[in-house]
Amino acid sequence: MAARVNLGSIVVASTASVLKRVLLGRPFRSDRLGRTLLPKRIALPVFASDPLSSVAYATQEILLILTLGGLTYLYLAPWIAGAVVVLLAVVVLSYRQVVRAYPSGGGSYEVASENLGPVAGLIVAAALLVDYVMTVAVSVAAGVDNIISAFPDLNAHRVALCLGFIVLLTAMNLRGIRESGRAFAAPTYAFVAGVLVMMVIGLSRALLGDPPVAESAQYQIHAEQVGLNSLAVAFLVLRAFSSGCTALTGVEAISNGVPAFRKPKALNAARTMVAMGAISITMFTGVTALALVSHTRVTENTCDLIGFAGDCATDPQRTVIAQIAAAVFGSESILFFYMQATTALILILAANTAYNGFPLLSSILAQHRYLPRQLHTRGDRLAYSNGIIVLAVIAGTLIYAFDGSATRLIQLYIVGVFTSFTFCQAGMVRHWNRELVGAPTPVDRRRIYRARGINAFGACFTGIVLVVVMVTKFTHGAFLVVIAIPVLCLLMHGIHRHYAAVRAELESDGDDEETLPSRVHAVVLVSGWHKATNRAIKFARATRPDTLVALTVNVDDADTRQLHRDWDSHEVSIPLTVIESPYRDITRPVVDYVKRLRRTSPRDVVAVYIPEYVVGRWWENLLHNQSSLRLKGRLLFEPGVMVTSVPWQLHSTGRRDLTHIEHSPGEVRRGITGTDSPP
Repeated sequence: MAARVNLGSIVVASTASVLKRVLLGRPFRSDRLGRTLLPKRIALPVFASDPLSSVAYATQEILLILTLGGLTYLYLAPWIAGAVVVLLAVVVLSYRQVVRAYPSGGGSYEVASENLGPVAGLIVAAALLVDYVMTVAVSVAAGVDNIISAFPDLNAHRVALCLGFIVLLTAMNLRGIRESGRAFAAPTYAFVAGVLVMMVIGLSRALLGDPPVAESAQYQIHAEQVGLNSLAVAFLVLRAFSSGCTALTGVEAISNGVPAFRKPKALNAARTMVAMGAISITMFTGVTALALVSHTRVTENTCDLIGFAGDCATDPQRTVIAQIAAAVFGSESILFFYMQATTALILILAANTAYNGFPLLSSILAQHRYLPRQLHTRGDRLAYSNGIIVLAVIAGTLIYAFDGSATRLIQLYIVGVFTSFTFCQAGMVRHWNRELVGAPTPVDRRRIYRARGINAFGACFTGIVLVVVMVTKFTHGAFLVVIAIPVLCLLMHGIHRHYAAVRAELESDGDDEETLPSRVHAVVLVSGWHKATNRAIKFARATRPDTLVALTVNVDDADTRQLHRDWDSHEVSIPLTVIESPYRDITRPVVDYVKRLRRTSPRDVVAVYIPEYVVGRWWENLLHNQSSLRLKGRLLFEPGVMVTSVPWQLHSTGRRDLTHIEHSPGEVRRGITGTDSPP
């Protein structure tokens, strides 16, 4: 029987190990960390999939806001897109300098902390953590939107699809950054190639006099706001600009991931940053131009489209990039479905930027004692597994709470992005001011002046955008982020204060030798005479205490009398102390007894030994050791008290030497372990 149980336990353990190895791969030794470093061709899709994919919805967000005033204001779209392009170029150039100046991977957090102080660093860290969570939620929701554009019947399963993709992304990233990068590289490059081909064909047709026409070109729009005054138009433009700034999300991820690059790390990261910026600007410009040329229409509510042939209550409107692809390639062509597939993939895989940035930043914050230390630990595959799991849980909760709606989630987006942008650029200005003091040559000073000018312009520009974003999106959901960032700052500050207090409390003051106990009193808690009790007594004796007693609580007179008979029959050499408990409580009488021992001599130590059963099945834990857990929970708070668990492995653990246990009536006791004792 024992062999059968042991074999079953081995089979279960082996199955779990094989399943984990299949899903996540073999564990990596710590000395293999260098082999996980990324070349530029893999680092680009790993760290830049978010900004590269944002072209799939950034243009849509601009058109979506402008159409609130009707089709009249769509002529403003090119100017707004141009402003977004300028801002993107400035931010890319600014972060290229961050990569070179701070190659350790701290990014905006490190820049703000070192140059603007720890409070600014915490604000940036909180903003980035919120941004990474929103990146996962928005990217996955937008990707599912494009899947639904190709297969409208899936609209009813939107949330389930989103959560399923989050689980898939989590599993891939738990396998390690290099493996996830290889898996995600092909879809990223496939999307870039598809967009570039679509741009070339679509814009060439427009130049030749045969422009593509979107399926919504003939639709009119029921405007929510008609006859806008100058102030309202300005607000509409600013809101459209702030929505289009989603094209900048994820730009800072490369600066946080410099340690993941191959050597020379800073140079490779800077080159990847430039490549990302050039590709993003090209694709965003091309998609916006095609949307305007093809007269693409998009609204928040399908019912606002006048002339829409479908059921506006159930039929979702196609995304902008889906309409452009249909106009350029044909709605039933292979290239159309290719574009939909690659767009959905890149949008979902854009969350991978956050899956690399969030755990890395969390690890740095944990190292600085601002987050729990568990987030600093690498998993089997040398990835920050705990951070990956935390990110997945929070993002999944947001998806569920907002019904997987990209339009609703995107309102919470980019506030954190531009908070980190602004603080980082301001910190870099101060960094260059310090560098200027020690600049030895005129060439160095000119280089620093130029760098400082770029960062100063970036700080002003992103600061203005931050104000615009907060004002225009505040009532649409951004207020949640405005609340979340300071709450997260306070939480991190509280964690840091706790770690600092614990460290100060545990520092040696040189008087440790004077705190040695004068005597040790050993107390073995018993519920009946059996092998677990015998082992606990022998273990307590081996520690050579000054005094040794066995302690039981009388909650049943018959059981206590039987324990006395067993004690006498086995001629146990240590005294048995019985505590009365008229109210059948076990925990309080034991704690009171231990306190009385402590009061007789405060410098004495009381060592409490508790026999515990080790079981092999999860449900058996519910049947054993419950009283022991409560006792340990109380005794651990008592000064001068040590609690030691003395384990006894039961049959279910596969232990072979328990095959011939002879049970006597005295082995089943209701006492210290109550009904937890084995039959």
